[in-house]
Amino acid sequence: MKTKYIVITLLLAFLASFNSCKQCKTKKAPAFDITQMDRSIRPGDDFFAFANGGWIKTTSIPDDKARYGSFDLLQEENNITLKAIFEKAASKNYEEKGSSWQKIGDFFASGMDTVAINSKGISPIYTEINAIKSAESISELNSVLTSLHKIRVFPLFGVYAAPDRKSSTQITINFYQSGLGLPDRDYYLSNDERSKEIRLEYVRHLSLNFQLLGNDSVTAVKNAETVMSIETNLAKVSYTRLERRDPNKTYNKVMLQEMQLICPAIDWNGYFTEIGVDSPSEFVIDNPGFYAEIGKMYNQTPLDDWKTYYTWTLLNRYSAYLSSTFANQQFSFYGNKLSGNEKDKPRWERVSGAANMTIGEVVGQVFVEEKFPPEAKQQMLELVSNLKLSFKQRLASNEWMSEATKAKALEKLEVMNVKVGYPDKWKNYTNLAITRECYATNVKNAMAFSFAENMNKLGKPVDKTEWFMNPQTVNAYYSPSMNEIVFPAAILQPPFFNLYADDAVNYGAIGVVIGHEMTHGFDDQGRLFNKDGNLQEWWDKVDSERFNELTTTIIDQYNAFVAIDSLRLDGKLTLGENLADYGGLVIAYHALQKAYESKPKPNKIDGFTPEQRFFLAYANVWKQVIRDKELMRRVKEDVHSPGRFRVNGALFNIPEFYVAFDIKESDPLYRYPEQRPQIW
Repeated sequence: MKTKYIVITLLLAFLASFNSCKQCKTKKAPAFDITQMDRSIRPGDDFFAFANGGWIKTTSIPDDKARYGSFDLLQEENNITLKAIFEKAASKNYEEKGSSWQKIGDFFASGMDTVAINSKGISPIYTEINAIKSAESISELNSVLTSLHKIRVFPLFGVYAAPDRKSSTQITINFYQSGLGLPDRDYYLSNDERSKEIRLEYVRHLSLNFQLLGNDSVTAVKNAETVMSIETNLAKVSYTRLERRDPNKTYNKVMLQEMQLICPAIDWNGYFTEIGVDSPSEFVIDNPGFYAEIGKMYNQTPLDDWKTYYTWTLLNRYSAYLSSTFANQQFSFYGNKLSGNEKDKPRWERVSGAANMTIGEVVGQVFVEEKFPPEAKQQMLELVSNLKLSFKQRLASNEWMSEATKAKALEKLEVMNVKVGYPDKWKNYTNLAITRECYATNVKNAMAFSFAENMNKLGKPVDKTEWFMNPQTVNAYYSPSMNEIVFPAAILQPPFFNLYADDAVNYGAIGVVIGHEMTHGFDDQGRLFNKDGNLQEWWDKVDSERFNELTTTIIDQYNAFVAIDSLRLDGKLTLGENLADYGGLVIAYHALQKAYESKPKPNKIDGFTPEQRFFLAYANVWKQVIRDKELMRRVKEDVHSPGRFRVNGALFNIPEFYVAFDIKESDPLYRYPEQRPQIW
């Protein structure tokens, strides 16, 4: 499930396995492999290439990937583990229904049965398609809208229940702008050549899908143009990605009667009843102008056009789980045209990914039982404690922040919760029916289950034990509303965390990740939430102004980076992640130095000092090769800078890095002291 909770992540978005302790003893992963370096490149010219150039020269991007790097290597290892779990589960016929192994096995078996999948064609979603076709009025179409929302198909807008951003102990309903088939509004509105090309390809993709549904070519083109027109109108009133990063701008609490005036075309009382909740007296919407435009569009757009658009939104959501003709066409556009992949992932890998998305904690329970050593969790908790102490010391010695704001910042850090490995309480999937009969139906059932489970939170206390990421996901996140940092089990392995590596490597990798997530609590978004997770101004006004001034050095730095051709990074869009990279490095480096106060500092390893290995380990985390199309896509859509710039940007803001590698003023990436941020 793709949650819409406000969660700030490292966003690695990859899966990985964790070798058992026994395996680690027989085959230790290298702490840092110097053969991946290219020492012909000077560190001050391009540290990313210096640290990773040897690996880059000998690495080709696999045909089924748009980028390939450290995390993909972990994903491949993890896929072996996950595949073994799925195949083991699928090889048995479970007489007793309801166990984790039964659900995993039947889900995987249904997804691998391509004969059955192809024979069913569009039938798994025919009920929904027929309901759309049968609607004879806007009122009936509104009923279809709610039925689609209940299986996580979100034409026009999406809905979810989550802690209220300004009252974090209360659960509230949130609505967010949705309804676009392209990944960003700017694809519809920008006039650069790449956007124009994508629009043409998208209309062609729409037309081919309508032909697969049985339309003749003329009707298919007409329907494609209808969808494009509706989505373009929605794009015009959608917030930009930069606007969506502002938690105050996207927090608009409205009364039920007020929402009825903003968007009278929808019976909001009836909407809540049909999604299975009591009508709330008030709730949160992200973009008032977006819903006002929906109201206008409902009156101006013919019913048949809405039905065409709803049909496409449904098909787009479920194509990957239908017959090969639909799945292949989806890959052709989203995988190839948008990202540049030469071929789709193997079938078993796609089914595994679907299982992780829909029944992730079921898979997670088995994954943890099989692969997570308890000593890793203990060492991780010790590292987090050390990083917290380091950040506390950095905050306490901060000279630009007032004592009043500093005291509140220290209090927020002190109560910041930490979760490692896996949930203490697993989600209960007892009422989710999974069989071997139909893959798309399993997915649809799981979507309906997760939607109902989310809505069921209303009126109940916030569950502080809940996780918003699966244990088998290599990622980490900070939640402002929870004021917590979370590290799933799968991230606790090389190159992030190595039980047998020297401290410099672990602090440069997982240590920076920990510091990165802690810093998110004080970046341009996270700092707007207080220690209790409430969106509330707790900084002195002068401190806020000073903070914004200090961050301009990072904005300017990343604005100057050219990703490809004339395409530059967006320093404001990526500010939060760039701040977290910078903060993570500062905090982890000083935590490492603190650790050396209580133990002997090692000599050089592989010819590098501990300080040098710290920075090399960080660079190793971000090694990657990436296709041009994928790079262009990510620069437009992603709040994270590409890997090269997470290295060549962040490191050149750290004074100790200059000393470690003797960076000279004449070096191309040198930044004068006054250009470097002095925040943490």
